[in-house]
Amino acid sequence: MRHRSDLDASPPVHREMGDSLDRSVFHKSLPVLAARVPSPKAGILLKSEALKRCIIDLPKIKSVLSDPTGAKDTRLVLFRVAQEGTVADLPHEARQFLHGQSADLITHSVDLDYDYWTADEILHAVLPEELCDEAPSGFAITGHIAHINLNDEYLPYKHLIGQVVLDKNKVVRTVVNKLNSIDAKFRFFKMELLAGDPDYLVEHHESNCRFVFDFTRVYWNSRLHTEHDRLVQLFQPEDVVADVFAGVGPFAVPAAKKGCAVLANDLNPDSYLYLKKNIDLNRVSDLVRPFCEDGRDFLKSIMQRAAQQPFPPYKDPKELKSRSRHAPPPAKTPTSRTESPPRKRISHFVMNLPDSAIEFLDAFRGILSGGDPERNLSGIYDVMPMVHCHCFTRELEPDKAAKDIRARVEEKLGYKFTDDDEVSLHLVRSVAPNKEMYCISFRLPRAVVYA
Repeated sequence: MRHRSDLDASPPVHREMGDSLDRSVFHKSLPVLAARVPSPKAGILLKSEALKRCIIDLPKIKSVLSDPTGAKDTRLVLFRVAQEGTVADLPHEARQFLHGQSADLITHSVDLDYDYWTADEILHAVLPEELCDEAPSGFAITGHIAHINLNDEYLPYKHLIGQVVLDKNKVVRTVVNKLNSIDAKFRFFKMELLAGDPDYLVEHHESNCRFVFDFTRVYWNSRLHTEHDRLVQLFQPEDVVADVFAGVGPFAVPAAKKGCAVLANDLNPDSYLYLKKNIDLNRVSDLVRPFCEDGRDFLKSIMQRAAQQPFPPYKDPKELKSRSRHAPPPAKTPTSRTESPPRKRISHFVMNLPDSAIEFLDAFRGILSGGDPERNLSGIYDVMPMVHCHCFTRELEPDKAAKDIRARVEEKLGYKFTDDDEVSLHLVRSVAPNKEMYCISFRLPRAVVYA
């Protein structure tokens, strides 16, 4: 086919729109070549090799339509030939095939409106041309809220962008923009409403868990779903996990669903409130103990508290389910296998506060030292816990990033890692053009806790 067969289905350009969206200006008619054939022949045309490259292939546009004249025994098959095109724009073999099928060639108008085009296409049609290359059509969804991060140059068009995102995503009822300001104490981002309902209480589903929270009062990042899942997969069901900056429970609740016992802490009273709600919602109240403390205080005392108030032994839910279907187990005899002991030893520390978690690592120094017999947990900690500490770095090369992060961790621990130490680094995500988020995992050195 010649170039006239290419259909221009792009939206009309209206760059003068400013920050107020006018949907009525988005309409376009595309007169295309069509073949009117008896209904049984429509399928023959679609399957024909001669017409394979000729059938219309616009998204959301059907290639076969009912006859607009109302005739019930005929159909229209649409071709990729634009308004100025004729049958001559079809390949020779296509014309021959249509002639053999006694097809009646006519012009049919394909009408497009605002609902047809995607958010990205609409934004490219209304934003200034110099802003189109980085048009912010990407966003994260949390519950019913779409969360956008707008650069300064897009702020004059923020409500237009918000309305387009709202229109084009049926699950979204609220669109917000993250502001540059961060709550100084509790480290959640402040935001502004761009479009939709000012309803910030969300219900979000992740890892087969339900989470409810006020999105304006706590920290949540849906882009960290993969990281939440990655760490939880490292835990064994028998483990005890200490989540130092637990938020509303994205690590704690899935870990408990797996069978882990979790000590979950967050300083933000709102996070603590919703953490408790989510523990109850997901029916893991027997496995998660919530705390609302400063992270440093929590770290300094939690190993002793876990030992003094141990969790019950892990019980395989499959075994419990199987037992419930049968008669109670027989009474124990002296030869019966003893049950697992209560869970006293913390196996993992999660420190997901990337902006400052490294600064808290010095709280581990000396936490098991001293003359108090109650602090002597050497019999429990035959294996030291793993620490998973999230952090940022400006170093973009992996080797330099590893060197930077290790140096900062070693400084806070007062300990230099050796080749024998268990240390690994995982790139979580790129946060900005010159900012990476990592998770450094290391086994807590005995030299640190007994310093």
